[in-house]
Amino acid sequence: MKRSIDIEGIGMTSKRTRMRLVERLRTEGIRDPRVLDQILDTPRHLFIDEALAHRAYEDTSLPIGFNQTISQPYIVARMTELLLQEKPLDKVLEVGTGCGYQTAVLAPLVGTLYSVERIKPLQDKAKERIRTLGIRNVYFRHADGTMGLPGTGPFDGIIVTAAPAEVPPELLAQLADGGRLVIPVGQGDHQELRLIRRQGAEYLSESIETVRFVPLLGGVIR
Repeated sequence: MKRSIDIEGIGMTSKRTRMRLVERLRTEGIRDPRVLDQILDTPRHLFIDEALAHRAYEDTSLPIGFNQTISQPYIVARMTELLLQEKPLDKVLEVGTGCGYQTAVLAPLVGTLYSVERIKPLQDKAKERIRTLGIRNVYFRHADGTMGLPGTGPFDGIIVTAAPAEVPPELLAQLADGGRLVIPVGQGDHQELRLIRRQGAEYLSESIETVRFVPLLGGVIR
């Protein structure tokens, strides 16, 4: 019973509060009903510390430890919408599991999701949350996300939740022909969200909007 109550939430973490968030995202331009439904159904308060649960459905990023953040719901919705807007995706790579919120929103909308995280304690918590929600199509890897997942691709879609100074060539190489990469690029206050489409040997890049992410770092932390 306790698990059910925790998932549904009460008061500031209730589904009614989530509905207000979804309405706000609609006014900010999120249109894909699949994405909005996932934002509505995903209990964001499970992915942050209990002390911050009352802020879970504010449209803002929040700290999750290890100098990392949970992205604001608008950015999660926008990146998911960009990734999905052309065709169904069978195999997808997520670089930067973090707390697992983006994972939980995206996984039900794709065939198989491979999620890479360099910080083991964050990944362990994310795994537990994803299991609690009954999501079964996610494969977690503790690895350096800047390298993608060599030998597992190519991927129909790649989503990156931290910002490199430049797009890693390893990620481009693991993108399937016709695939899409959604990634923040830049440093500090000078970052932009990009959508990159692969067409044969060509990579067509489109700047979407200004964003602010933590930097994408190499190496792993146990």
